Amino acid sequence: MAAAKGYAATDATRPLGPFSFERREPNADDVVISVKYCGVCHSDIHQARNEWGNAKFPMVPGHEVAGIVTAVGANVTRFKPGDRAGVGCFVNSCTTCASRDVDLEQYLPGLIQTYNDVEADGRTPTYGGYSDAIVVKEGYVLAFPDNLPLDAAAPLLCAGITLYSPLRHWNAGPGKQVAIVGMGGLGHMGVKLGHAMGAEITVLSQTLSKRDDGIKLGADHYYATGDPQTFTALAGKFDLIICTVGSVIDWNAYLNLLKIDGTMVLVGVPEHPVPVHAFSVIGGRRSLAGSGIGSIKETQEMLDFCGKHDIVAEIEKIDIKDINTAYERILKSDVRYRFVIDMTTL
Repeated sequence: MAAAKGYAATDATRPLGPFSFERREPNADDVVISVKYCGVCHSDIHQARNEWGNAKFPMVPGHEVAGIVTAVGANVTRFKPGDRAGVGCFVNSCTTCASRDVDLEQYLPGLIQTYNDVEADGRTPTYGGYSDAIVVKEGYVLAFPDNLPLDAAAPLLCAGITLYSPLRHWNAGPGKQVAIVGMGGLGHMGVKLGHAMGAEITVLSQTLSKRDDGIKLGADHYYATGDPQTFTALAGKFDLIICTVGSVIDWNAYLNLLKIDGTMVLVGVPEHPVPVHAFSVIGGRRSLAGSGIGSIKETQEMLDFCGKHDIVAEIEKIDIKDINTAYERILKSDVRYRFVIDMTTL
């Protein structure tokens, strides 16, 4: 076992603080990564505060992990010491189910999360990227394109793939009208990625306060959902709506903005259930769907796409000691657009 240090939540009501623990010794198929940066996802807050009811304490959050390989096991072939590498939302998965063959491991019951979970042995806790080092099986380690800076690329491993996967699955591209609901850590990535895919992008945000940013990042149109006229003007306009909002909003109103056979995809997770009326989907043969992150293969595809198009997140770097303040700022939407922890400050 190797000594490690990080920041952890010890229960749902206390702020995160320094935490010492042990990483497992690397196996022959493992990669050891010195963590340089870790993005801060809203789901880190949900889990650290047990808002989803499944918290395991102590918890070291962080699943947007970027760093440098320091050691590899004897059977590792894709990485060597000195390589730039990342870890996303999971570190192991089912390897026997038929669905694994079509790269849908993110939806299988054997998925092991990067944190707030236990290793395949059923007892060793997984601790995430708010730490100085991480040990991960080679098959779950991602390679960053050389042209992407590690700090701004770290959020691609959750925010990036969370938007890339539904945009690809529902065929966003030339001739498609795509709306992104919410202009935050997830939403701004949807604007960049959808624009690069060639779709016509509309941002639907509560106010117009981030309009200039949205247009600069690739949006063609920007509307305030706080204005009731928006829902009248845009009725029946979109082929695809991706909702990134993690609070309760009226999904019925947004479903009415879809064309016939259009789809609204949920990637944000409100704390409480949201009622949907049957007529909201029956009218227009509309679909309400969900999407969660992406497979390892698709995540690497996304990173390569971002490398080709020079896409990274818009970030604000912070010291680890400022993580609790960052959590409160996220809840106030006071970040443009993703906090990234400089883990060298640990």
